[in-house]
Amino acid sequence: MNIAQTDGFTANTRNWLSGGARKLLIGGEWVEAATGETFATFNPSTGRELAQIARGDARDVDRATRAARAAFEGEWSRVKPYDRQMMMLRLADLVERHIDELGELDTLEMGAPIARIPFMRRRSPSMLRYYAGLTTNLHGDTVQNSLPGQIFSYTTREPIGVVGAIIPWNVPLGAALIKLAPVLATGCTLVLKPAEEASLSSLRLGELVREAGVPAGVVNIITGYGAEAGAAIAEHPDIDKVAFTGSTLTGRRIVEASKGNLKRLSLELGGKSPDIIFADAPMDAAIPGAAMAVFGNTGQVCSAGTRLFIERKVFDEVIEKILAFTASLRVGLATDPETQIGPIASERQMNRVLEYLAVGQTEGARLRAGGMRATTTGLENGYFVTPTVFSDVRDDMRIVQEEIFGPVVAAIPFDDPEEVVRRANASIFGLGAGIWTTNLGRAHRMAAALRSGSVWVNSYQLMDPAMPFGGFKQSGYGRESGAEHLDEFMTTKAVWINTEC
Repeated sequence: MNIAQTDGFTANTRNWLSGGARKLLIGGEWVEAATGETFATFNPSTGRELAQIARGDARDVDRATRAARAAFEGEWSRVKPYDRQMMMLRLADLVERHIDELGELDTLEMGAPIARIPFMRRRSPSMLRYYAGLTTNLHGDTVQNSLPGQIFSYTTREPIGVVGAIIPWNVPLGAALIKLAPVLATGCTLVLKPAEEASLSSLRLGELVREAGVPAGVVNIITGYGAEAGAAIAEHPDIDKVAFTGSTLTGRRIVEASKGNLKRLSLELGGKSPDIIFADAPMDAAIPGAAMAVFGNTGQVCSAGTRLFIERKVFDEVIEKILAFTASLRVGLATDPETQIGPIASERQMNRVLEYLAVGQTEGARLRAGGMRATTTGLENGYFVTPTVFSDVRDDMRIVQEEIFGPVVAAIPFDDPEEVVRRANASIFGLGAGIWTTNLGRAHRMAAALRSGSVWVNSYQLMDPAMPFGGFKQSGYGRESGAEHLDEFMTTKAVWINTEC
């Protein structure tokens, strides 16, 4: 590792990265991959190698699954809800104590601007504490049945078993926590596969899990490539559930792979979310809000507001203000506290975004801002794409219909609410949507009409552990966050007792 890449970071981060190749966590032990092979992870701000990570495959997934099954049927099954709760609270304290380090690892490995660590300092431990609060409130029901005689009936809610979780690279720590927290709360066990582009914070989290006193085998972490380790999780016959966040294409493959044992699935997939600005919008909030709805995290957000619908009577005014705001954004190294737009997470993803920029212009869209790789001095070796605005687009263009996962927005005029609802819903996706208006009645009507799992009014991308998040249509099924998230990790048993015997 080039230590200069981490100048100004915590000593813990520098020391941890200097500790050699990172291993797999299986059965409470840090072990090498079955092949002994490793792969490189890179700093997208510089293009330089950051660390070597164990390259797990199907054999390692099998080892981890057996460890998870043994823990689920053994020691972990005897741990009471209160004790699970206390472990989670200890883990939350550890995450809070080490949040700078965890955030720095995400910054170095996937390019999220370091300026967002204060947000992580609140959200990350709060996720664990929210689910810890639910741990002692899991229960079944007594049911008044209508059978003759003295028949007593009740239900229990039990953990589903071994969970395989496959997470993306765009919010590495947050994605790991949203899978881990309900596993611990419900009494399941976990085989976690982080994205190959961003595994470091998950591995550091694994160390904190052990420090919090979670028994060996409850949490296992397999790093590696999706086609090797991820596919093995989806196919493994002894994994009871897969919780996946990622692309819709990969989600379809997981659905196919799950047929082997009919494992339960929850899928949080892609999006092409509409963000709608009416003429009566609170413009001081709408302009920066709509811009950052797509440019935040360099556009690498599944629910990003990438289709920006603007009422025609204010279209020219709004687009000029959006362009001025876009021009003011600071693109820079993710490690710079002044940076607002960091790099794309990998060279492969950067090239994919650049291909879409070319496609948009070929299809006839008008490029209003950006549209190129950033090559400013100091950024030329990183994976930077300038924030991009297209106008004069058609609804059938690829840049309007397909998820780009980069800082690219298509601005689209509309004339009336019925029209914009129809066009906003004309997508295979249904993850998020935004509405900017001061008309409360219109806000309620639009929220009801939009086919999206989340609707933000005069805001965008707000998240809280107590509020569910998920999609309609090909944006997936199941919900994350909120009390109903726990239902995804539990199964219901009906019990009948003939009390006359």
